[in-house]
Amino acid sequence: MFNLPITILAIIFLPLFPLSAGFNALFARFRHPLARSVMLVAWPQIGAAALSLEGVPRSDWIPVVALATSILYGIRALVLREMGRWTGFLAVSSWSLLWIPVFQGVTSPILQFYALGFSVPLVLLALLTAGLERRFGAAYTGLYGGLGQMLPRLSSVLVFVVLAVMATPIFPASFAMLSTIIQATPAKPEIAAGVAATWLIWSWAGARLLQGMIVGPGREGRVRDLALGATWAYALALILLLVGGLAFTEYMP
Repeated sequence: MFNLPITILAIIFLPLFPLSAGFNALFARFRHPLARSVMLVAWPQIGAAALSLEGVPRSDWIPVVALATSILYGIRALVLREMGRWTGFLAVSSWSLLWIPVFQGVTSPILQFYALGFSVPLVLLALLTAGLERRFGAAYTGLYGGLGQMLPRLSSVLVFVVLAVMATPIFPASFAMLSTIIQATPAKPEIAAGVAATWLIWSWAGARLLQGMIVGPGREGRVRDLALGATWAYALALILLLVGGLAFTEYMP
């Protein structure tokens, strides 16, 4: 039986356009890295839990809207310069795709793992964005290039975190994307192609972000690099992500 409140809850927390604007508005409002980290982890988990309940429709138009939402926000991320908004748009682009595995019969625990695989790299990126804002007053691509020379430790961590956000193999999000494509191909090849196109858009957006931040000569002036302890903490988080991705291979179709 159709349940309107649960359906709206799922659409808000696994954002579909136009209700996807709600997350971006709140994400822009709460700029503290802890608040953003909690949002990035909890938001899709609520949506995944809502999808596990009875009453959410299984209409064929929902995966189409989900894919369109994902592509829209992926394309918008291509032209964004502010890293905070870029993070929010990539979050919406990735979470909206979680509607598709549901129509393929993916169970709630696996869907929540998918959501976590998308969210954790975004949390790391939000923390790095806050660090750049403390150092420079803002985190914009093209505003200050050459971070690779100025802040080698922070830049190295940023590169690997963006690779994780882009769902680069063998991070967990890559297996979520690959599984979705494989399962969609027999019955819905157009959906599978759209998911693959979205994946390419993320790669393009991530490459543009890194090019605007890392490449080029460093600016004059002394800025403190990422502390050694923090560098190891980020490295440990990335290693755990890789281990989680490898562990997920047993659930691949």
